[in-house]
Amino acid sequence: MATDNGCIVVGVDGSDESVEACAWALGEAHLRKVALRVVHAWQYLPVIAEPLAALPPMPVEELVASAHKVAEHTVERAADGEPVGVEVEYRIVEGPAAAAVLDAAQDAGLLVVGSRGRGGFKGLLLGSVSQQVVHHAPCPVVVLPRHAHRD
Repeated sequence: MATDNGCIVVGVDGSDESVEACAWALGEAHLRKVALRVVHAWQYLPVIAEPLAALPPMPVEELVASAHKVAEHTVERAADGEPVGVEVEYRIVEGPAAAAVLDAAQDAGLLVVGSRGRGGFKGLLLGSVSQQVVHHAPCPVVVLPRHAHRD
């Protein structure tokens, strides 16, 4: 089980909601004087151009680099041009987002996610990732509602 002084984990996907969650998590990490672990999950999905013809696969290194850029850009947007002020660790994981975030939170003091990310169905209060996280997290969870962090 997580300790009260563990790092703060935030799941990001590049959406405005994840930027807001990251901004909140950055502030909380600063207050608690702990590191922030930023988790971004990606999945390799082949693209079919026409029946029975797949496009050449993108090299995994490019997919990982792109995912890392999404995570870094999310933190930059969350910091809004200010110095981050805490240690930031990036975890770029191939696989389902909820599993990646839950795994990264095993030693965390807090887990933060936005209420809805890139997927989501209009009208749902929680997205599939936030819903899974709430039910299975090994530590306290903050689900930031849309636009909660705006001034």
